[in-house]
Amino acid sequence: MGVVLPRGEGYKMGRYLGADCKLCRRAGEKLFLKGTRCSTAKCAIEKRNSPPGQHKRMRSNMSDYAIRLKEKQKVKRIYGILERQFRRYFIVAEKQKGITGLNLLRLLEMRLDNVVYYLGIGLSRDHARQIVCHGHVSVNGRKVNISSFAVKVEDVIEIRPKSREYKMVKDALEVTKERARPAWLEFDAKDLKGRVVRIPVREDITMAVQENLIVELYSR
Repeated sequence: MGVVLPRGEGYKMGRYLGADCKLCRRAGEKLFLKGTRCSTAKCAIEKRNSPPGQHKRMRSNMSDYAIRLKEKQKVKRIYGILERQFRRYFIVAEKQKGITGLNLLRLLEMRLDNVVYYLGIGLSRDHARQIVCHGHVSVNGRKVNISSFAVKVEDVIEIRPKSREYKMVKDALEVTKERARPAWLEFDAKDLKGRVVRIPVREDITMAVQENLIVELYSR
């Protein structure tokens, strides 16, 4: 139970508002929550790879349950979603055909805020979520301001014409112009349009995630 993030300091109405770097230190690895900062020497993991707090909790000798719970917490933090949302995604993934763990990752990968991040329109998933929620993104020509919106194959995601000079968007595109995009997405930097080419396969998901541990946790 030592890996459970306390719902005290840093939380408001169930949403974590504390320092993102503490989440990476608690996980013991980079979760890439701070955009380009995570690839520099300023990254908290590079500077101090130890759990936050005065009484640092040991990562060794964890129970099987704690290991599975830690993996679930890590994935929740990567995609920036809450427990209730995550459980709903798992229930949907379990009902779909195929491997439950892979289905779960696909559902998370095809969230609109995650796609906007992958396209380079957002510096991080949090940044991409803010851009979506502020109404700067359209899908197939219609404004969508719901970050959890599920995109489908052949959907076209783009910055709305009125938002193309928005500083938050321009700065992000300048920083991420050399960023590699996943093979399941296409991006036209000139027209600021992205397209979902296909459903992501496991090889497209490069994060260090052991989805089988999450399936085992919910199967207990």
